[in-house]
Amino acid sequence: MTDFNERSVVITGGATLMGQAVTEAFVAAGANVTVLDIDAESGAALADRLGSKAHFIATDICCDEQLSRAINEAEARFDGIDCLVNLACSYLDDGAASPRSDWLRALDVNLVSAVMAAKAVHPLMCRRGGGAIVNFSSISAQVAQTGRWLYPASKAAIKHLTRSMALDFADDGIRVNSVSPGWTWSRVISEVSGGDRPRADLVAADFHMLGRLGEPKEVAAVVLFLCSDQASFVTGADYAVDGGYGALGPEQRDPAIPKLAG
Repeated sequence: MTDFNERSVVITGGATLMGQAVTEAFVAAGANVTVLDIDAESGAALADRLGSKAHFIATDICCDEQLSRAINEAEARFDGIDCLVNLACSYLDDGAASPRSDWLRALDVNLVSAVMAAKAVHPLMCRRGGGAIVNFSSISAQVAQTGRWLYPASKAAIKHLTRSMALDFADDGIRVNSVSPGWTWSRVISEVSGGDRPRADLVAADFHMLGRLGEPKEVAAVVLFLCSDQASFVTGADYAVDGGYGALGPEQRDPAIPKLAG
């Protein structure tokens, strides 16, 4: 996809491992990208590495003033905003033991801040005659996961929010979709696995038809498609980028019937 020349893209959480892959994909396709992230060191390093087509703004997306200022700076720098990718998220989750403060923090980052970012770019996209928004949901939005309440609930909420947002923004020429990645090589999985990718693939194998973790660039490719003109008739949809996780039942990848004979 090479139809992003001189288009302006804003990515929240763009300094994360997944966010960097999405940023790199847009820059490679010709877009000008503004990365918003609370991680100033990683964000600045990413912008330096990608050159003039990438701009980093250290931003706490839970602060409306900072978010609004960053969005306006992105518009001024690149003469408008065409796409928004709401990628930033919190993994704060202690299941049933989570206090109210954790619930409010997780929902603020994962859900409310995505709404505020969309509200901020909405009039700017309208001035451009339309645009595209991609929200990050997750496979966690549709399954029960032991000891996890906050993250799955927030991702299920953003999946439904995407549909409502798509309906209300349609008349403005703004398409809104979401992606639901499966287990993908990311900062969290890298930290939990001690950076052992083969071991992480081995653990993920039974839960994914393709028998491995996803690559950040594989998720980025779908985000790029949803923001492109090739997806001009796609809105209100959720795209599973999960290696078959969502389609795989409890029998997983091993034949179940033979186990009856055992």
